[in-house]
Amino acid sequence: MFFRPEAKAALWRWREMLVALGLVLLGLWWIIGPGRLLALPGWALLLGGIALALVGLQRARFRREGNGPGAVQVDEGQIAYFGPLTGGVVALNALERLSLDATARPAHWRLDAKGQAAVLIPVNAAGSDALFDAFATLPGLRTERMLSELNARRDHAVVIWERTPLRPAHALLH
Repeated sequence: MFFRPEAKAALWRWREMLVALGLVLLGLWWIIGPGRLLALPGWALLLGGIALALVGLQRARFRREGNGPGAVQVDEGQIAYFGPLTGGVVALNALERLSLDATARPAHWRLDAKGQAAVLIPVNAAGSDALFDAFATLPGLRTERMLSELNARRDHAVVIWERTPLRPAHALLH
């Protein structure tokens, strides 16, 4: 069976959602199936499918085509970017600030850590989908805010997460 590259990329982007749909349908079939013999495992499949769908939706919104410059590697708490002109490595536990710079084309993640130059990673670099799991480990990161900023059409940089906020907690941004 042959797929056009665009169709294959779309299916691959939404892979967790497709698996979740299959789990939900199988769970429903077991719940309403003959004799209700498999109702209990069917409920477990249904709940697991719903949970996977929620995570899959977030991951699909985060993913971009991996045809941008450079490559990203996440390994043992470190994010490494190997680009054609720049690169760098930053440990997640040393990360002080995560920003999304939409002024660059394509947009770039900016990872700031104390004592080293910022690491700039294009959102569409090869392997950049691994950044979702790495960013999700940051304490206090609001995933939905990160995804909405990533998909918004902005013309400025936005701070997504800071280890120690530079503004007082009572001061509002908007």
